[in-house]
Amino acid sequence: QVQLVESGGGLVQPGGSLRLSCEASGFTLDYYVIGWFRQAPGKEREGVSCIGNSAGTAYYADSVKGRFTISRDNAKNRAYLQMNSLRPEDTAVYYCAASPAYVCKADDMDYWGKGTLVTVSS
Repeated sequence: QVQLVESGGGLVQPGGSLRLSCEASGFTLDYYVIGWFRQAPGKEREGVSCIGNSAGTAYYADSVKGRFTISRDNAKNRAYLQMNSLRPEDTAVYYCAASPAYVCKADDMDYWGKGTLVTVSS
């Protein structure tokens, strides 16, 4: 059964950090682009970051550049999103997704996790 499972979300104060994990099962992440997307209440889903299958290239949305870092560990079939200097506007459900194509668009992702909630609040 193909599955992506996110973990690591929670409540954090502004300026704090969280590390999200995405674990794949039923398929090998090696040949997939991995993306992190988020959806805040009342807003459309947006792309946060993507990483190529060789881990040599990464994309970040302007809103998270310099604060978030995407990484992957193909040996563990996992991907990560390190989030630092969190802001209230980062509050959202965060989803990981995988695409066999070299793209970073939600519509082109084949597999999705169910999401993990990140709340940034004092």
